[in-house]
Amino acid sequence: MSYVTKSPWVIHYDGSSCNGCDIEVLACLTPMYDVERFGIINTGNPKHADVFLVTGSVNEQNKEVVKQIYSQMPEPKVVVAIGICANNGGVFKECYNILGGVDTVIPVDVYVPGCAARPEAIIDGVVKGLGVLQEKRNAMNGNTAAPAIDAEPAEKEEA
Repeated sequence: MSYVTKSPWVIHYDGSSCNGCDIEVLACLTPMYDVERFGIINTGNPKHADVFLVTGSVNEQNKEVVKQIYSQMPEPKVVVAIGICANNGGVFKECYNILGGVDTVIPVDVYVPGCAARPEAIIDGVVKGLGVLQEKRNAMNGNTAAPAIDAEPAEKEEA
């Protein structure tokens, strides 16, 4: 994550979920998981946010809210769909008022599976979203260089 130039700020929105994923998102902020070690800051203002975390499915009543929050975020921005409900509607998919996952109203960059998604998976999804955010920043600045992410050094081939 050495390519991140400022602390990424996230905003969280609960669509229409059972709150299982919301509890896990909040668990990421606790000292046990400590998402702030990556420089991530939770905000309530979409005008300050870089990453949009969405839990729960999208329905007729909240689709305009999701679109409005997304439109208020500055470019570049990343959307992370957390949990199976945000990914495709989940157990609520067959309900009359459910439109489906978040990608039915706004573009999604990272999908985090699970019911409820584990804090480790949420943190991993947000960190992957940071890579996408940097790629979008590079594209906006006309820089085509990809971020250098080496999780582990390459092994030498033996002759």
